[in-house]
Amino acid sequence: MARPACALREAARLLATATERARAGAGRLVLLRGATGTGRTTVLEAAAEDGMRVLRARCYVGDAAVPFAAILQLLGPLAVFADLPLDGDERVIGAGLWRTLRSYAEESPLLITVDDVHLADPASRRWLVETVRLIDRLPIVLVATERSQYDVDPPAPGLAHSLSPALVTTHTLTPLSDDSAVAAVRSAFPDADNSWIADCVRAGAGNPLLLRALLDDLSDGSHPVVPDTSAALYPGAFPAAVQWWLDCAGPGTAEVARTLAILDEGWNHKPAPGTGGHSAVHIPSLLAELSDADPARVTGWITAMTCLGLLRTDDMGRARYAHPLLRDAVLTGVPAARRRAAHRTTAEMMLHHGASSDLVARQLLLIDAVNAPWALPVLQDAASLALHEGQIEDAVAFLRRALNEPLSDEVRQRLLTELGSLEYAVPGSSAAILRLTEALRLPGPPQERVRAAVALGTALTGRGRTRAAVEVLRSLYDGLADRPDLVRILRQACLQLSDKDQAVRQEAYERLADVAEHSPVSISAAGHAFLVKYSVTAGLRSAKDAMLRLRGLLAEPTDPLSEPYLLGTAAVVALWADELDEAELLVERGLAGQRPDVLHPMHEALLNTRMDIVAARADYATLLADPPPVSATPTNAHAHAVTALVETGRALEAEHLSDTFDLRTAPESWELNRFLYARGRLRAANGDPAGALHDFLECGRRESAREAFSPVVTPWRTAAAECHLALGVSREALALAAEELRLARVWNTPRTVGRALRVLGTATGGRRGLELGQEAVRLLRDGPAGPELVAALLALGRQLTASGESSRARDILREAAVLAERHGAVRLRDLAEEALRVGGARRAATRTGAAALTDSERRIAELAAEGRTNTEIADLLHLARRTVETHLTHSYRKLGIRRRGALSAALSGSDTAGTSQVGDLEDAR
Repeated sequence: MARPACALREAARLLATATERARAGAGRLVLLRGATGTGRTTVLEAAAEDGMRVLRARCYVGDAAVPFAAILQLLGPLAVFADLPLDGDERVIGAGLWRTLRSYAEESPLLITVDDVHLADPASRRWLVETVRLIDRLPIVLVATERSQYDVDPPAPGLAHSLSPALVTTHTLTPLSDDSAVAAVRSAFPDADNSWIADCVRAGAGNPLLLRALLDDLSDGSHPVVPDTSAALYPGAFPAAVQWWLDCAGPGTAEVARTLAILDEGWNHKPAPGTGGHSAVHIPSLLAELSDADPARVTGWITAMTCLGLLRTDDMGRARYAHPLLRDAVLTGVPAARRRAAHRTTAEMMLHHGASSDLVARQLLLIDAVNAPWALPVLQDAASLALHEGQIEDAVAFLRRALNEPLSDEVRQRLLTELGSLEYAVPGSSAAILRLTEALRLPGPPQERVRAAVALGTALTGRGRTRAAVEVLRSLYDGLADRPDLVRILRQACLQLSDKDQAVRQEAYERLADVAEHSPVSISAAGHAFLVKYSVTAGLRSAKDAMLRLRGLLAEPTDPLSEPYLLGTAAVVALWADELDEAELLVERGLAGQRPDVLHPMHEALLNTRMDIVAARADYATLLADPPPVSATPTNAHAHAVTALVETGRALEAEHLSDTFDLRTAPESWELNRFLYARGRLRAANGDPAGALHDFLECGRRESAREAFSPVVTPWRTAAAECHLALGVSREALALAAEELRLARVWNTPRTVGRALRVLGTATGGRRGLELGQEAVRLLRDGPAGPELVAALLALGRQLTASGESSRARDILREAAVLAERHGAVRLRDLAEEALRVGGARRAATRTGAAALTDSERRIAELAAEGRTNTEIADLLHLARRTVETHLTHSYRKLGIRRRGALSAALSGSDTAGTSQVGDLEDAR
């Protein structure tokens, strides 16, 4: 690879000017300076002038002890110097050399080139300095190259140090610019993509020598990406060039460069937020201390290398090698033992200087056990910090490393439980169950063994092995006969985990009922809460009675280990009772008490209940703000996503999501049942009542087998009844709707009873059906005004239209369309507008403006109008920031604004100002 043409032209211009002056009898020194690898020798070797005699010399480190070694290269071959006594008086020898040089200059102009003059022996350097002072009236041009790179070891004075500037023309060869380096790489690899070229440029670090060596190693075209390690390069020109660069820099610089490379190995991750970055550690001082160098010189070296392009400052302010390949090449030949020792020393120094545990722990990741009392707390603290910031894989790495330290059985058991719990959350990890099994086998305090068992049971259940999970928990009963409090915890965990398997669930509740009958005092408040929940799902208890009982249990003193089960179970029942605010508070209390580093069955349960609350509020934007998790089997999140997509008019997306699962291979669980119900709603919306009926009936069969008869769990009967009506089979529809109404009246909440009345009214028809529909609307107006009320209004409007009461029907249907728009229920809105047209209305327009905002959109828009940031709103409402952004985007569109500053005015206007409402329809009379 050649130097850029501009650099060659500038050097050639200077040499041409100097030779012209020399021909005129005005000699001078041309000094070409530059860092190692910038092409000084290349430029010098190109120097040649017609009609001038050329004398060349190249200096070497080994010649320093030989007087006049460099001059002998210039003049040694001449016979007149064959017997010159070089160990004599230096002034006499110098005078003789000068006379000879002058005699040659009298014969023809001379071009003298001396490469790497900074390595010349002292006698030669002194002679050259004196010669420069004497050639200003002779036809001699002396061209010398000199390394001018900043080194940690202070350099000797340069050749021109004691010379008048009038005698010297100095030219410094600068590093390659990025544009020049890109042009060089593209010239060698014209078909390479931009990212590959950018990697080459970074690895070449603006150094022509290194870039040329790298391109030589890559010339076979076998590297689709620029490697990070020198071992991947053949024939190895690049690492050889880097080592030569280090050798030229001297031992002090090489030591600092290699020490920085060792530190750089531990900087492959950003420090965790809140650790203060590297403010507690001054990197140059640390580097100087590690390499036993002058801190001021190290600081200067870092600055110089950054200017040259070998180092680049990252976004944390750290000077790092421009590319991992360059760092690896610097470390070539550095023994692993030395690296480990340096990382340990670095960790100790950083800890001493007050660096965050995250930074210290990253150094420990690169070494084996240090067997020091400070190592384990540092790693544990770093893991906690990483987990707090959502960096699970970092937390796993820290805990894995902590296991290498000498540990007691109790500490190892606790670490294994935490590590296995975290590994369970890492996609693709298969180590979690093995870790947790090992933790359970270790001797330790009873409470730690229970914690390990519960975590293992949770992991097993998550992998579809519910029965094995319950057996693990029950295996500890006998060994904890003297700790009934811990046995109760294990039983509660069994009850929660058994929800994933129909047969196991039935067994677990039979055992609980038997204990409650024979020894009720041995059951905790959480155990009684489970019994309440079971009786609710079986259709044996009213909402009023269930909530009264649960509120009494919540008021009792509770064991902290039992509290999550009590809160989570109470939250589910409160959700079913439409006490959504109370349910939300219980969920947040439960989640606040959860340890993120230990698997617990109630954590997923609480998150599912939180999602169910969002769904009960018909907050479709929140449900769809984040994609559901990647899973081989459908989860609660997938079911809600399908339903939300259907209700927001995105049936094609819902169908695509639904088709990703083969339900024939899915294990029995309540989540599968819920997904079947969601898929049934999708099929019904797509005009496939037969397919929908199959899903609803299968969901019902599975729920009944679980003894979950109440419609608060899944209202499959009314959904199946509507399918029967669509298929013209009214008898079955009436039977299903009547049965659901019977069960709904036991639970007796507006949502469940109103839904059943709506469908039964549609199935009954006539005057009686109209009365049932009106009762459904009245009842639902007293409950949470959501899609269920919209559906009841829609059904009533259709019945009124069928009975000839078109005017009244249109009023009802207008209200349905407005409410549907407000909730973002596109499917129901479209059905209401279609029913309006059937009833004699036309030109249905879409509602916009403040009145069109959903409750969630309005709440978020108002907070934004108050000046709160998206992050503050997300924290306040316990939402993801992306959810807040989605709500605001929808609000801007409905309000017809583009700026946040316009929110306040748009919200303060009347609901109808500047809008077109669904209700503003022209009647066709």
